[in-house]
Amino acid sequence: MIRSNRFSGSTVSWNVSRTLVVIALTGVAFSSKLLWSDESPQPKTPIEHVVVIFQENQSFDHYFATYPRAENLHGEPPFHGATDTPEVNGLSEELRKRNPNLEQPWRMSRAQATTLIPFCDNDHGYTAEQRAYDGGRADKFVQSTGARPSSRCPRNFVMGYLDGNTVTALWNYAQRFGLSDSFFNATYGPSMLGALNLAAGQTAGAAPSNLRTWHGVGPQLVVNGTMIGNPAAAFDDCTETSGQGVLFTGKNIGDLLNARGVTWGWFSAGFTPTQMTASGKARCGTEHLAANGRRILVYDDPDPFDYFRSTANPHHKPPSGIEMVGKTDQANHQYDLEMLWKAAQAGHMPAVAFIRGPQEMDGHPGYSGPLPEQKFIVETMNRLQALPQWKGTAVFLTWDDSDGWYDHVMPPNVNHSQLAGHDELFGKNGMCGAGAPLAGIQGRCAYGPRLPLLILSPFAKINFVNHERTDQSSIIRFIEDNWSLGRLGGGSLDELAGSLLGSFDFDHPHPEPLILDSETGELATSSSVADQ
Repeated sequence: MIRSNRFSGSTVSWNVSRTLVVIALTGVAFSSKLLWSDESPQPKTPIEHVVVIFQENQSFDHYFATYPRAENLHGEPPFHGATDTPEVNGLSEELRKRNPNLEQPWRMSRAQATTLIPFCDNDHGYTAEQRAYDGGRADKFVQSTGARPSSRCPRNFVMGYLDGNTVTALWNYAQRFGLSDSFFNATYGPSMLGALNLAAGQTAGAAPSNLRTWHGVGPQLVVNGTMIGNPAAAFDDCTETSGQGVLFTGKNIGDLLNARGVTWGWFSAGFTPTQMTASGKARCGTEHLAANGRRILVYDDPDPFDYFRSTANPHHKPPSGIEMVGKTDQANHQYDLEMLWKAAQAGHMPAVAFIRGPQEMDGHPGYSGPLPEQKFIVETMNRLQALPQWKGTAVFLTWDDSDGWYDHVMPPNVNHSQLAGHDELFGKNGMCGAGAPLAGIQGRCAYGPRLPLLILSPFAKINFVNHERTDQSSIIRFIEDNWSLGRLGGGSLDELAGSLLGSFDFDHPHPEPLILDSETGELATSSSVADQ
């Protein structure tokens, strides 16, 4: 189909199908008045499907510090980057050998990633991460976000980084597709702040009641209506322990998609209940064995749409039919991950899909790690590339927060905040810049730490590094602009977000799949694909 592009003011014609897949955490708002048709509004680019894969807790330097140069030690999967690979803003020799922190950066071997990361974790609180950057010196990671001495983890753990001999698949994806080295967490702090910024560009507008912590992060989770920690969501039976969690009163990207009749969904592993109580509440009890040897629940709750009444499915109801996946019915755009594959095979793949994998494969230090995470990402990408929709698909692969891992780049201070007792970016109590915050909302010191972002699509520029400043809400902006949704308003950071369009070349698609081995991250053989 030939289509004219007026996305950025110029006119370009494409004789290609329009599909983009971006895997992310997102939700959809409920509108009983909306009449869903079989055809969504036409996008303004060749991208018809956006899929976002949303993983856990990695900084850019932790995964890409020396890209594209790997040590290639014996017994580890080798990686050799193309000679014309662009440079990234990684760790220079000076920073590796004479770093201002109390410990020096150090390369984790594949074996160390297996033995250390599933047992150790860093402090990644809102205030702790600000202290680590120390006004731009980035020299207090060991004492601010490093693993606590009581954890028996190495003092230099927070300064560790991996290379292409461990996160091999990610480096291979960067070679074939695109990578950003200037993509930031929208604010400082833990997982749910990143998830909310991905869905709404917003951590303000919270209405807490009988707060329950999520993953034990606290103690102050909501301050003056702004969330700075990980309280539980109000609308999810499977994460409820007692009382009611936090609800948000503003809009998210799902609300905008619903208003335009664009299909979308949040797809989470383990979402299907294992039990319904006598009172009609869902329980999600499926467990897997994690990398730390403990059994943990498959279903986790980094789903930001559970905080909004309009986009939640608190009792985990299934869709009323496969043809309703992505549309508003009793499932309200919240599904089990397997429903995505069933819908895609049946020709009902939503325009926007957010993917959440099983907890033991999300990459979070303490119970997961880079190798279980690699297995999930590669298997997901291999399945996506096998779909008939792949020729017009693109994937945004990113992470919710940095886990406090060392990253040498001081985040740009684009949104100020003066929240006493919590903001300490410049070494003074209550100081994250002196200017007025966006919409007068305190407690959103922005941007937060740098995160990895991979752009995987037949339309992605090949072996490309995007240096333009973007953040988690830039994914919102991409979706908004692609379907002419408008902005969220109410102080959403989508107002400040940079554009991701520079990572795409719509005139020269390359639809050939890159099929990798899920165990090693290397180019797959026919036998290794058969085993997956």
